[in-house]
Amino acid sequence: MALSDLLRPALLAAARSPRMERTVTKIPVTRNLVDRFVAGETEDQAVAATTSILDSGRYISIDHLGEDTTDLAQANNTVSHYTTLLSSLAQHAPATDNSGRPRSIEVSLKLSALGQFLPRDGHKVALENAHKICTAAEEAGVWVTVDAEDHTTTDSTLSIVGGLRQDFPSLGTVLQAYLKRTETDCKDLSGPGSRIRLCKGAYKEPASVAHQEKTAVDGAYLRCLRILMNGQGYPMVASHDPAMVGAALAQAKATGRTTDEFEIQMLHGIRDTEQLRLVEQQQHVRVYLPYGEQWYGYFMRRLAERPANLAFFLRSLTSKR
Repeated sequence: MALSDLLRPALLAAARSPRMERTVTKIPVTRNLVDRFVAGETEDQAVAATTSILDSGRYISIDHLGEDTTDLAQANNTVSHYTTLLSSLAQHAPATDNSGRPRSIEVSLKLSALGQFLPRDGHKVALENAHKICTAAEEAGVWVTVDAEDHTTTDSTLSIVGGLRQDFPSLGTVLQAYLKRTETDCKDLSGPGSRIRLCKGAYKEPASVAHQEKTAVDGAYLRCLRILMNGQGYPMVASHDPAMVGAALAQAKATGRTTDEFEIQMLHGIRDTEQLRLVEQQQHVRVYLPYGEQWYGYFMRRLAERPANLAFFLRSLTSKR
């Protein structure tokens, strides 16, 4: 049995354990590690981190942590967090114009945090809540992208995105290259005005719906990337893999895209040196910045999705890269 197969159940169990949370959150190295990858727990901390990232020449996408809620009050509370955040971000967002340039500030939404899993009318509630956030974001001059979650949510998520784009045509969404359906989704969603964030995917998915081997996932990513670069939308290349980033830059050049017609995205705290190097080369780089009180569950689930990240994150503590 592979080491990842042994680690995954333990990490998922730890994510659900209040006792383990109390223990882990008291360990100084854990707090230091989390502080590197999560902006903090409050909107003020997220805005402060946003200012620093924007000052470095990078763009930003902010995610209020929380997902899988089955409580209506909690879903509504998530909406309130986003509207408060957007009110603060409006002071930092540059005035919008018709130049077609990318917006420097974006928020990312998980529909499961907005009520998608509610036992009654979850799809409708998530759509209405997302609409409220999109309205506030439009007023603030901020982009919105809807995150991808596990494959069971994909149809509902893309349906909600389609409905929202009728009122908010700049709305973006995420596609996960390891899902076998994604090449078709890329073809369907790469039309004029679309914004697609392409990531490899990190959830534990069955072989019936997702590629399992790294070489197969890499191949799928490159095929999807080629479709998006040859499309009419705005590809957002979410990867820390140097091979994927290099392929994106090469395909953008081959298809005649300017730097305003695509971007690279990386997580906050990962490969900062490379992010800044790309900015120096006049590439648009967007940092994905999570914040919120639910950082513990988020952090442990990220490790559980790909336990190999555990070693990578720990190495990052002593690496400026």
